[in-house]
Amino acid sequence: MPKDAPHVLLINPWIDDFAAFDFWAKPIGLLTLASILRMHGYGVSYIDCLDRFHPELTYPGRVGRFGKGHYLKRRLPKPEKLYDIPRHYSRYGIPERLLRKAINSNPRPAAVLVTSMMTYWYPGVFALIQVVREMLPEVPVVLGGIYATLCHEHAVRHAGADMVLSGQSETSLLELLGQFTGYTNSCRFTPDELDTYPYPAFDLQSSIAYVPILTGQGCPFRCAYCASGFLNPGFRRRSPEHVVEEIAFWHKKYAVLDFVFYDDALLIDADRHIIPILEGVVARGLQVRFHTPNALHIRPLSKEVAKMLFRAGFKTIRLGLETASFDGREAIDTKVGPDEFEQALHHLKKAGFKGEAIGAYLLYGLPGQDLVELETSIKMVKTFGVSPILAQYSPIPHTALWPAAVRASRYDLTSDPIFQNNSIFPCQKASFSWEKISYFKKLARE
Repeated sequence: MPKDAPHVLLINPWIDDFAAFDFWAKPIGLLTLASILRMHGYGVSYIDCLDRFHPELTYPGRVGRFGKGHYLKRRLPKPEKLYDIPRHYSRYGIPERLLRKAINSNPRPAAVLVTSMMTYWYPGVFALIQVVREMLPEVPVVLGGIYATLCHEHAVRHAGADMVLSGQSETSLLELLGQFTGYTNSCRFTPDELDTYPYPAFDLQSSIAYVPILTGQGCPFRCAYCASGFLNPGFRRRSPEHVVEEIAFWHKKYAVLDFVFYDDALLIDADRHIIPILEGVVARGLQVRFHTPNALHIRPLSKEVAKMLFRAGFKTIRLGLETASFDGREAIDTKVGPDEFEQALHHLKKAGFKGEAIGAYLLYGLPGQDLVELETSIKMVKTFGVSPILAQYSPIPHTALWPAAVRASRYDLTSDPIFQNNSIFPCQKASFSWEKISYFKKLARE
């Protein structure tokens, strides 16, 4: 690092919500920015407010199955606008005293970068920025991430950051930091070529229980409930060789066993993408485990693909079924047709997967959703010996379903992102009851 290079502090904020669990959740975008900054000569520090393994926690988190686990949490008063929700509200993550200690112990930064995830998690982001403002009043704060992109105007008005960036902003961030610090360096990667990006800086974490892998950005589908097309308008991918090299790097240098694919379209064009990746993993003798919490598309799950998934070590298979009803399905997506789910399950089981490794996501809480249809979908999935997993719908700005969600909601979704929380089932109105929710959850678990 050059002697005159400035230092940048990157922070992953708390989660304020009714529920949160570490289902392989890491700020891969923020940690990629950390690596890009190091590539360009900056000094970097990282504070993870969701660190389950912080060395000063009284009761450090345990490494659960395949790296998942519970966050530390502290009860908070519910937001006034959600006082009708019969659930406890909490802050998930490290105590504030540890955040303050970490800020004091790191080099004084020239800028602070804060990321954001779910739109309705913004209270934890705001609380973090408030602490940073108090402790580093002269240091510029830059906010980015999903909330900052989807609810940009809200973030600009209320977050308290000096600058709010939206979308893919690696090069604009370098320019902005140059303006803040006077430090400039020629760009050392090509934004349109993902193979030129450095690996995310997972080494900055206090422990690496698992590593997320992103083999590409974007998705060719435009499902009505999904914001992928807005967050990543194009569809571009890394080369299979580059992906295999990254998996080998984390496995060999840091003994990582669990790898989590974050892709929205991992199986698309399988013969030229995922199959060469997995063939490379097998050829190099990498004894690792793979997981797909973002859901796999069902249609590309051929016999050959299923065999390679099993051979390469996939342990968690999640399928994006969404509903077992195909009457009018084109209103939400066109990614799976009748009989394709059953055919995909046949290929997976023939390849060697047991039913307990396979789950099918079913959307619950869509505007105008027929709950009889949901019950039928749950029962149908169970007849195949796999797990129905209820995915609670969150209304997302800039999606095709957003206008219908606004009309259907019992809240004013446009007034505050807090109402976009899937835990409150904001688009269930006339037929809504917490008893029905409990019934469907129990039905899916039984």
